[in-house]
Amino acid sequence: MARAKTDLSRIEVVVPNLSARYSGVTSTIIALLPEHMKRLNIAAIGPNLPDRLPRITFSDLLRRGFAPPAGRPARVWHARRNIEMLVGVLLARVLRQPWKLIFTRAGQRSTTAYTRFLARQMDTVIATSPGAAEVMRMPATVIMHGVDTERFHPADDRAAAWAATGMPGRYGIGIFGRVRPQKGTDLFVEAMIRLLPRHQDWTAVVIGLVQPEDRAFADRLKRRIEDAGLAERIRFLGEQPTDAIPVWQRAISILVAPPRYEGFGLLPIEAMASGTPVVASRAGAHEACIVDGETGLLVPADDGEALIEAIDSLMVLSPTERDAIGAAGRRHAEAAFSIAREAERLEAVYKRLLES
Repeated sequence: MARAKTDLSRIEVVVPNLSARYSGVTSTIIALLPEHMKRLNIAAIGPNLPDRLPRITFSDLLRRGFAPPAGRPARVWHARRNIEMLVGVLLARVLRQPWKLIFTRAGQRSTTAYTRFLARQMDTVIATSPGAAEVMRMPATVIMHGVDTERFHPADDRAAAWAATGMPGRYGIGIFGRVRPQKGTDLFVEAMIRLLPRHQDWTAVVIGLVQPEDRAFADRLKRRIEDAGLAERIRFLGEQPTDAIPVWQRAISILVAPPRYEGFGLLPIEAMASGTPVVASRAGAHEACIVDGETGLLVPADDGEALIEAIDSLMVLSPTERDAIGAAGRRHAEAAFSIAREAERLEAVYKRLLES
């Protein structure tokens, strides 16, 4: 079905997704736009976005971007990457189109001088965590990410949900995201090689894309699994469709998120919203999202032994005990990390800029 044409004259906020790769930023945009559409005239621009979202083109901007929407002094351009900030600066400062510029920073590594230069051209800077705000070295409004708590919800029967995946065993444990050292995929595999012989009812799944530059890394992990005789119980399932991730989140009994470095880290929040206990490294915003010992367990980043110990402590629990942790995570996600809450806080920023 052809995508319906979006009328730029009505659009108040434009969200660019200027990357050829599907990423966490793309996932955030896909989650937020339907919530914003309930109250805002908003559209996206760029690749890797579903047809159900309103879209505009650069041709639209170049031909019709000089007139703001009726009753507004400007439109909002909400960037989340350097390239998107640069395009916003070109539109507003070079072409002199009427734009208010926003940049959201998720990463907690030190920013480059180039990023800080572009950020200083913005009208407002948002950070997704206190750590991200700190590295920006400039005033920033902290707005934590959220997830769709209707899309990510607990299974009515987790055992049946796992059985429906066709995987062996009674319980599943998984790691999601790109297969690469940064994400700690190797830490997860080593933990499973140690733990699965002790826990015969469990199967591990690795869900995520292997980029060409990470193919040798993934192949080494698979050989390590084969040498351990666990190829049937540690499954690499590759990249899954976006709509399949909520299904897997509520089918597994434990999510492991052990990155050595993370920008923000939505997967633990998705797991908590799904009623799934989490073991995560102290990377990205994990410490700000997970209540250690209540909604999941936190371990030092790149500490394989601590990761094994934490995972084992959840695997030995009864399903009822794990469900209690999952229920606490669900309550926490609904209270503090819903996509509706994130959207409302962003819309307050949009409103302030559009009415200024």
